Amino acid sequence: MTNVLVLGAAGHIAKFARADLIENSDVHMTDYLRRANRLQLLDPSRETVVEGDATDKAALIKAMQNTDIVYANLAGANIEQQAKTIVAAMNQQQITRLIWISTLGIYDEVPGAFGKWNHSMLDGGYLQTYSAAAKVIEASDLDYTIIRPAWLTNHDEVTYELTQKEEPFKGTEVSRKSIGVLVSRLVQEPTKHIKESLGVNKPNTDGDKPAWY
Repeated sequence: MTNVLVLGAAGHIAKFARADLIENSDVHMTDYLRRANRLQLLDPSRETVVEGDATDKAALIKAMQNTDIVYANLAGANIEQQAKTIVAAMNQQQITRLIWISTLGIYDEVPGAFGKWNHSMLDGGYLQTYSAAAKVIEASDLDYTIIRPAWLTNHDEVTYELTQKEEPFKGTEVSRKSIGVLVSRLVQEPTKHIKESLGVNKPNTDGDKPAWY
């Protein structure tokens, strides 16, 4: 049985990933978050809850015992420090597989008017800190997959396409459910997309900005 450590387990994307893994796999998940009361377990027989902060190396090392895959669904101005701590803890525990949620635009890869709009919305710290965190992951020896979603929707749908780091980003939006299912698929097929940074968008959503703006 595969053991997955879910960092930031109360997040919306993480909820979809957990639900898909419960339905379509036999993995066991350790749900790691700062406040356990925020989390509703989907299957108590296959989920264990651990309270902790993603910058607490000792707590992470303890939570990573017997872990095969780390899935990080994190946020915050200290995301670079979180990345450094997670990489260090994984190295100490000799865990190599990491799935990391980032954001679009960290390589200035979003073209045209949408790219300019994205900069106007996310510059001022957000893109810079997420870019710095991605550099930490990419400089590591881990078997990482970085996921860069388009602007997120709550649509009940799973439809997405992928672009690579060196390719222009496509589309403007994607559902949180789609990203969660992608994470689940990577957990179930952990040799896919190793050392890749994936742009993820819903097909045919090109535009100057997301449709709801």
